[in-house]
Amino acid sequence: MAKSVNDKFKTVIEKNTFYFFNRQFEERYEGYLNSIRESLLVLKNEIETKGLTKEIFEQLLANNENGLTALLALTGFSNESLKRLITLIRVVDDPALSKLSLKNKWHQSERLENVKEWSDSTIARRINDNEFFRAGIVNVFFEGATVPFLANTMPLFELKKLGISKLKFDVPAMIDTLVRYKEKGSYSGQKENNPETVVADLLEKLGLTYETGDLSELITNAPDTKRTMDFIIPNKANPVFIAESSFLVTTSSGQGDKSKTEISIRQLIKQHYPKAKFIGFVDGIGWYVRKEDLKRMVAAYEDVFTFHKDELTRFESLLRAEFRIR
Repeated sequence: MAKSVNDKFKTVIEKNTFYFFNRQFEERYEGYLNSIRESLLVLKNEIETKGLTKEIFEQLLANNENGLTALLALTGFSNESLKRLITLIRVVDDPALSKLSLKNKWHQSERLENVKEWSDSTIARRINDNEFFRAGIVNVFFEGATVPFLANTMPLFELKKLGISKLKFDVPAMIDTLVRYKEKGSYSGQKENNPETVVADLLEKLGLTYETGDLSELITNAPDTKRTMDFIIPNKANPVFIAESSFLVTTSSGQGDKSKTEISIRQLIKQHYPKAKFIGFVDGIGWYVRKEDLKRMVAAYEDVFTFHKDELTRFESLLRAEFRIR
């Protein structure tokens, strides 16, 4: 029998469980968390007794199934960030980074267009099977912040997690880890941390206006397939450039859908705004390791830029030429 809206409303309010949890799962997971905590306590005691050495951490990775998780918990380095860092080491030919990570001992040359990110199971297997990979990972956690390439490539928020102070269980370092863990979401969401601000600053420097949001013709003619635009230069009434930004550090299956969406948007723009140029800012290691999705993505744009300084200079030159700015 159908219930009224008010009855259904009362059901949710009066019978609300507030928090859902599966008690059996909770107990199992507590056991997992306790094992990591105990691993860290044993590690702390060993460091206090024998001193801080790389060998202790290599043994942790080799002999403890939760060793890597414990290392990440100690430093505040996320599993996703580790995967990105390993990919970076694999694809970049930097002598100092290669030497520190012992890259030539565990990595075979790959064609860059075929590089795919390693899964958790692949990383775990290599840690178990390859002593040089284990040693290289430990080296990076000990000394990664001293490598100029990483210092210039990684955000300070992440780079500060690589260093001896974290591994010694120093109280200030532990507090730093707690603070960074707490503020990770806020840090990621800050407007100033969005690469789109670089484009906005460049437009302001050149004295050019832009708008964001929906294009009127698409609202009228394609309301179900339109999407908001990141940069409509100089305005919605007379767009010369329509630019979309997609900077991805993580990877997801949604990247394929995103590329398909951009292709459909390009077709709409060509139909309703034939004089406008549809361009994209596509960057980040998330796209680097999803080559097929990347190929589809860039196919949607007339031109593609990254946030590399050379590419930003090229974009600036394009704007200057189009708007006749000296």
